[in-house]
Amino acid sequence: MAAPVASAVQPAAAKKRFERLPSPCGIVIFGASGDLAKRKIIPALYDLSCEGLLPDRSYIVGFARSEMDDKTFRARMGDAVNAFSRHRPVYAAHWEAFASRLTYFRGDYKDATAFDGLAKHLDSRDSQFRLEGNRLFYLSTPPEVYESVSRLLGEAGLSDEEHGRWVRLIIEKPFGRDLESAIALNSVVKQSWNEGQIYRIDHYLGKETVQNISVLRFANGIFEPIWNRNHIDHVQITASESLGVEGRAGYYEEAGVVRDMFQNHMLQLVSMVAMEPPAAFDADSVRGEKVKLLKAIHPIPLSQVDRFVVRGQYGAGKIAGEAVPGYREEPGVAAASKTETYMAARLLIENWRWSDVPFYVRSGKRLPKRASEISIVFKRVPHMMFRTAESISPNVLKLVIQPEEGITLSFEAKTPGQSVHLQSVVMDFRYSAFGVTSIEAYERLLMDCMLGDQTLFDRSDSVEAAWTLMQPILDGWAAQPDPAFPNYAAGAWGPDDADDLIGVDGHRWRNPGETF
Repeated sequence: MAAPVASAVQPAAAKKRFERLPSPCGIVIFGASGDLAKRKIIPALYDLSCEGLLPDRSYIVGFARSEMDDKTFRARMGDAVNAFSRHRPVYAAHWEAFASRLTYFRGDYKDATAFDGLAKHLDSRDSQFRLEGNRLFYLSTPPEVYESVSRLLGEAGLSDEEHGRWVRLIIEKPFGRDLESAIALNSVVKQSWNEGQIYRIDHYLGKETVQNISVLRFANGIFEPIWNRNHIDHVQITASESLGVEGRAGYYEEAGVVRDMFQNHMLQLVSMVAMEPPAAFDADSVRGEKVKLLKAIHPIPLSQVDRFVVRGQYGAGKIAGEAVPGYREEPGVAAASKTETYMAARLLIENWRWSDVPFYVRSGKRLPKRASEISIVFKRVPHMMFRTAESISPNVLKLVIQPEEGITLSFEAKTPGQSVHLQSVVMDFRYSAFGVTSIEAYERLLMDCMLGDQTLFDRSDSVEAAWTLMQPILDGWAAQPDPAFPNYAAGAWGPDDADDLIGVDGHRWRNPGETF
């Protein structure tokens, strides 16, 4: 690790970002030598400690199969913090205090004796830090070992909650490869853990703008009365990435955009936008309404997949003026790969609020820019009384999730002059207006887990409801002839068929970053 600097900026005291702080606990990260631990989890825990939000008596254990000692593990995590922490440059004294909490435990994810050894290691650390057994286990491993890790934790007695202690399990996506495997995984995990202990993480739900969807709808009297089929024409949700697979071909070849983005992130966004008002803003109420919404989405018949869904795979092209290879030319990708890197879907919600309001949802790799946006497109006025106006644009409420979180609202205004000429203008809000740096999604979700708040985490019935919607798409594609991939160039906004999908209703895609 590069030596931390003695920054003039001292770590901040605890911010008033949370109403309460968690109790001290032991945190075990399975897959601690992997990319997610280095890029997200350890930097998030370090940033929480810098904010005064990670209790001083908490400790962190990295569990993986790699040969490593504590010193090497700390050095590698120090490099990760230097590269990915919000609190850079690293304050030397604070890093040393944080690093003293880190230890490494080598073991195999399918070896029961390793978990017995881990239990003894945790008991020793509990004694050293004067803890009473509160523990958080984070599964940042390949999905194929989720079942064995959750089961062996139970067999080693590490899932037991007794004598007033809490024990929780965070499971990363993808939760299953299809509906059958998701049901099976839920069944296995629940043999050792109860639903109140299980935190299925979706980092999109930790983003400020996603959380603010509920506030926007349910705390503002001007929006909820018009948040329905009487006033909204359609909804567009876009999550675009300019990057390719970035060395993750082994994962992406198995996942594709459906498993990587749609079954989780995209359907979460749909449910947040469209769910009914919960009776209270608590985990049971919010998650209950989201499940109801998912079950109200019209199931896509196997024979009509092409009518409601478009898939694509990028070929060679240019991103920001720089030539990039096609997906099949990426290292580790099969030369004739059928894996989709793009998907657009037309979803219909069969309830009173959203009847006949289409939701157009798309996500893809090697699109022109990295961005995630939700556009609520309102209906045009029923009668145009301004005879000199050439055209009139619909009002659009746009929620920008990334890269710069904020909300914009477009409306029509008269331009100066004698004649009545209309022009769309925008009211623009950015979270930077608050004058504070938003904590990262993983920081928020780790805090919520330590606090025992499951509001922003998935429930088993929600996972299965989402897979129920995606399964016919996967089955329909499997039954079709091989697709004519690649069908869009890197740097384009997807295949032409995606424009036809939305164009058949008389609409067009609103690309992230475009002005109204």
